[in-house]
Amino acid sequence: MSMTGERWQVRTQRPIAYDVVKTPGLFAPGSTALLDWGRQGGRRFVVLDANVWHHHGQAIRQWFGAHDIQTHFAIFPGGEEHKNIDAYQDLARALDAFPIHRRDEPLIAIGGGVLTDVAAFLAASYRRGIPHIKVPTTLMGHIDAALGIKNGINFGTSKNRLGSFEPPMAVLLDPVFLGTLPRRHLVNGVCEIIKLAIVVDAGLFGMLEQSGAEGIATSFATPRGRALLDRAITGMLAELSPNLHEEELSRKVDFGHTFSYGLEARHPQRLLHGEAVLLDCLVSSVIAARRGLLAAEALARIFALVEHLGIPCDTEVLDTELMWQSLLDRIEHRNGLQRVPLPTAIGDCIFAHDITRAELHRASTELHERLTPTHESSLER
Repeated sequence: MSMTGERWQVRTQRPIAYDVVKTPGLFAPGSTALLDWGRQGGRRFVVLDANVWHHHGQAIRQWFGAHDIQTHFAIFPGGEEHKNIDAYQDLARALDAFPIHRRDEPLIAIGGGVLTDVAAFLAASYRRGIPHIKVPTTLMGHIDAALGIKNGINFGTSKNRLGSFEPPMAVLLDPVFLGTLPRRHLVNGVCEIIKLAIVVDAGLFGMLEQSGAEGIATSFATPRGRALLDRAITGMLAELSPNLHEEELSRKVDFGHTFSYGLEARHPQRLLHGEAVLLDCLVSSVIAARRGLLAAEALARIFALVEHLGIPCDTEVLDTELMWQSLLDRIEHRNGLQRVPLPTAIGDCIFAHDITRAELHRASTELHERLTPTHESSLER
């Protein structure tokens, strides 16, 4: 702090340092990995997904008991419909009734991306900030949602309108949880990997072509499946780390996150996040091809990969006006410019600021015509 004339200047920087750690068997009887953060014993407030509780609750409860940790388990129902102020307040009341130390008894969030977003927002705001640890249990969380420092809840009809940036103490990745996921939720996470591959990493795209189907079939438990996830995580962290607070608003990882907001908000019971993102990626890729930015061969590879992985695309939800309004909202979010990532090759992109409503309509119509038979046949199966 310094004083110059009539002004006191306050300048400081908050260091951010956390590890993303592969911790297989995190809650196995002999595991001590989770003890590396926070004081030994003591108390922990654990926000736990209801489905995870059903499949893994006994092992998790026994692990905390074996280490003499007084624990309150707040069971969270999960799902986008619960990412709201009511769920946040319910958790806040439960936390307030279970006093924990402000610095050395971290809140632990065990669940999917919705749960870790809500729980991390609670940690960021309770007593103006308490430490937290994220243990993602979905593929979406494993390779995307839990890796950064953003958190938040939906407000009104808008996704993630309330939230903050708050780094975790650690992100712990246990592949055991992936083994109990239904196929749709595995594919949901794969959609985010496809997003990253199209605009950032051509090598990752090739891995998806070669071993993506095997990964889905085996819950990524094989060496090739694990290698694919490792590359996706490395690529995502490389994009996030230099820009954790989003000072730069032109972000490659926003590919698939322009038109999808409106679709996902309108159809929360019909579309998972990754499914909406993939539709956005495909619409954006068609726009890029129509502009001559993306070669026809590259566009064909993208559609061939989606088909090869057996990912159904619900094109019936495509609505030009809804997607256009979503783009207008993103312009505000991105400080007055569209900043829409459009692929120029597998593994690269540019940012467009001049997409028109007519252009969006033409691309949506083409996508619907191209994929409707695929979706209908998947429904028949």
